[in-house]
Amino acid sequence: MSSASLDPRNGRRGWATGTADDPSVPVPFFTQARTFEALWPDIRTRLAEVFDNGKFSHGRQVARFEESLARWTGARYAVGVNSGTDALVLLLRACGLQPGDEVIVPAFTFVASASSVVLAGGRPVFADIDPVTYTIDPKSAADSVTPRTRMIMPVHLFCQMADMDALLDVARRHRLTVVEDSAEAIGMRWNGVHAGLLGAGGVLSFFPTKTLGAIGDAGAILTDDRRLAETAAALRHHGRFGRTLAHFPGISNETTVTGVNSKMDDIQAAVLIAKLTRLHEDIARRARLAAAYTERLAGTPGVLRLPTVVPRTAPTDPVFYVYLIEAERRDELAGHLAEYGVGTETYYPAPLHLQECFAHLGYRRGDFPHAEAACERTLALPLYPDMSVDDVDTVCGLVRRFMTRRPA
Repeated sequence: MSSASLDPRNGRRGWATGTADDPSVPVPFFTQARTFEALWPDIRTRLAEVFDNGKFSHGRQVARFEESLARWTGARYAVGVNSGTDALVLLLRACGLQPGDEVIVPAFTFVASASSVVLAGGRPVFADIDPVTYTIDPKSAADSVTPRTRMIMPVHLFCQMADMDALLDVARRHRLTVVEDSAEAIGMRWNGVHAGLLGAGGVLSFFPTKTLGAIGDAGAILTDDRRLAETAAALRHHGRFGRTLAHFPGISNETTVTGVNSKMDDIQAAVLIAKLTRLHEDIARRARLAAAYTERLAGTPGVLRLPTVVPRTAPTDPVFYVYLIEAERRDELAGHLAEYGVGTETYYPAPLHLQECFAHLGYRRGDFPHAEAACERTLALPLYPDMSVDDVDTVCGLVRRFMTRRPA
């Protein structure tokens, strides 16, 4: 593949740019083509080692990635698994979730936050969100506690962490375990502590669109608790404790708990090791693009809210995984942008308490008004390191054009 074919000005890879007046070149919701090409020499070397070694999952590259990830985040332990969802399920089980135990989950998040509770044998109990940060509202969480509640799951969304001081206080008062869904939160920190390490443990997702993305599914568990890490590591490998990474004889280790097959693929680990070397740069790039969006969209009629990083009781490190706006005629705006080749994503079309898979829990419309309002108005605009500021200009020009014309 020639460098000319990937020139960001020529449009052949979907991340070239037009202008607000001539938005003829598409801006996809996500691509990592340029990033991947830049990292290909390093990735190719690591992949060659995988093929030479002949072990394609749970091998040397996974071990190296776990060590690198632990150093990067400051975690004592990082446990690689095959998806962010499995990471949540295994973390809940490792924390001792029992059948019927309740876990408080925000009503506005990806379905995996709650379905993981079900898959681990528990029962999700929903709470409303803060309307500015979109993270779980500590007061609503406290109001949702019952005698059967065992855990609370803050979800760090879009660009900032949930109010961890307030949530940890709720957990202390009610003797709850805090399990962080930090799938989107790599790089986010609370008073210097990485997301996922303020409670018992947390998870990361490496789905390709994430701030640190693989080329397929992968995830990890972060924790400072040795026993929890050992249990999670056993659960990912059919319940086998002891040495299993890059150890063929480990397949015959005695099974002491009922586990699953959730080993990380070495090919994904090789890609993630390479991408981890430029993660700080990518995070800084995302911040610059987000600032450009905010500058250009400020004061646009019909844009109800731009991302706002809320001051907390401790210093925090925001990371823009998604640039989320609230807009009038959200669905019409998304359709308008699609007409010009601009990708968007609706986070999230329906709150969890109103989704059919949780209908048996008995929630009704109106139970969590902030979550319901967010589902009706929020729209994610393209944001990824391969974008240019010209791309941002194109998107913002189209948003302004739509918002300043009268509805049909």
